[in-house]
Amino acid sequence: MTEETPYNLQVVRWFAVMTVVWGIVGMAVGVLIAGQLAWPALNFDIPWLTYSRLRPLHTNAVIFAFGGSALMGTAFYVVQRTCRTPLISNGLAKTVFFGWNLVILLAAITLPLGLTTTKEYAELEWPIDILIAIVWVLFGVVFFGTIAKRKVEHIYVANWFYGALIIGVAILHIFNSLALPVSLTKSYSIYPGAMDAMMQWWYGHNAVGFFLTAGFLGIMYYFVPKQAGRPIYSYRLSIVHFWALIAIYVWAGPHHLHYTSLPDWAQSLGMVMSLVLLAPSWGGMINGIMTLSGAWDKLRTDPILKFLIVSLSFYGMSTFEGPMMSIKTVNALSHNTDWTIGHVHSGALGWVAMISIGAMYHLIPQLYGRDQGQMYSVKLINLHFWLATLGTVLYIASMWVNGLLQGLMWRATSVDGTLTYSFAEAVEASYPGYYVRFIGGSIFLLGMCIMAFNVYKTVRGEKREEAPAPATPLVAPEGAKA
Repeated sequence: MTEETPYNLQVVRWFAVMTVVWGIVGMAVGVLIAGQLAWPALNFDIPWLTYSRLRPLHTNAVIFAFGGSALMGTAFYVVQRTCRTPLISNGLAKTVFFGWNLVILLAAITLPLGLTTTKEYAELEWPIDILIAIVWVLFGVVFFGTIAKRKVEHIYVANWFYGALIIGVAILHIFNSLALPVSLTKSYSIYPGAMDAMMQWWYGHNAVGFFLTAGFLGIMYYFVPKQAGRPIYSYRLSIVHFWALIAIYVWAGPHHLHYTSLPDWAQSLGMVMSLVLLAPSWGGMINGIMTLSGAWDKLRTDPILKFLIVSLSFYGMSTFEGPMMSIKTVNALSHNTDWTIGHVHSGALGWVAMISIGAMYHLIPQLYGRDQGQMYSVKLINLHFWLATLGTVLYIASMWVNGLLQGLMWRATSVDGTLTYSFAEAVEASYPGYYVRFIGGSIFLLGMCIMAFNVYKTVRGEKREEAPAPATPLVAPEGAKA
């Protein structure tokens, strides 16, 4: 930041702090419902605490509260730095912050009460949907308005991904949420039957594609070069990555509806496009990891860089696994099993959470003007990294094993053609995996609590006496081609 360019960092600070707060809240709910699957008595016979009501609260809190705060905060930071101009309106930026957190608060009230549309990742009822649309449009106005008044000709690639996030999610949310209200708290989708399912998974998969992928790739393309002190490996590849990703992702949704009443050609199209999607996904992963060319030694001493690079490894793994699971013969084994849960969380914990955590560790000391841009304790960051990695591996491995077990038990038949195992027997066999998942989620949550302590101390301006970590030269370009 320079005196000539007074960036608005206040709203970025707010979003950064709330990223940590909502991360703990969302993951705590996740650990609770994981515990309920292992020990059902943990719902305490209270309707508002049943799995069916807390599960959508968990997904909304982690995706939209934790992930959304990370995306909005970093987008407002990156667009200012790369365009070398302050936000177009501080007032609108504050409105976006308070509006988004109001949406989250309303979700936390309505979902436990059972007020839901029942649509995956789109459970909130119509008044809240309208509020989401308004806040999201204001987010776009601030972001694109800032780009329009930029002081450099070039639009850095991270902003392309943030822009795709904003435009893509706006279209997805508005069209999937079209409904006929029958009361203040209840509405019905305007789409009938199979069409409603198709619209839902066009939205659902592309919420993954644009919210949980494109937006966080924007984080990757800024914070990985920054933390590594290296230019992005291939700027040309980043542009190819962008256009290929957004052109292909929108067609992949039907793979969620294999073996349903959706026309077979649509299911097959979703499978084929999912397989094609592997190429741009891995292109982006390779581009991010290869940015460390000539600087691999930094991984030994820089735990923030560990978060960022390991998140890319999980991104690569998830974007390989997803296309494989979209193949019909594989999907016949994996669908409706815990394998899907493992896949989702390899992306949610390994990719989304870890790259968000790395970005926050990079950002927060700079936002609060701390010495040498360092957190209160580098050792605690390193501890958090290992807890996050261990928790993620335990979680996803237990769900992979459970998923294969369930799929094989459900399809096993005796010589007379009858099912070998009852559904109850498959559930009983899944319990060891549920215990391991609870342990893995708890370890990940412990890491988030350590992060909150580290952030609190950093915000207060305290510095722990430790052996100084090597300073990272922040030489990656801002507002120019890498």
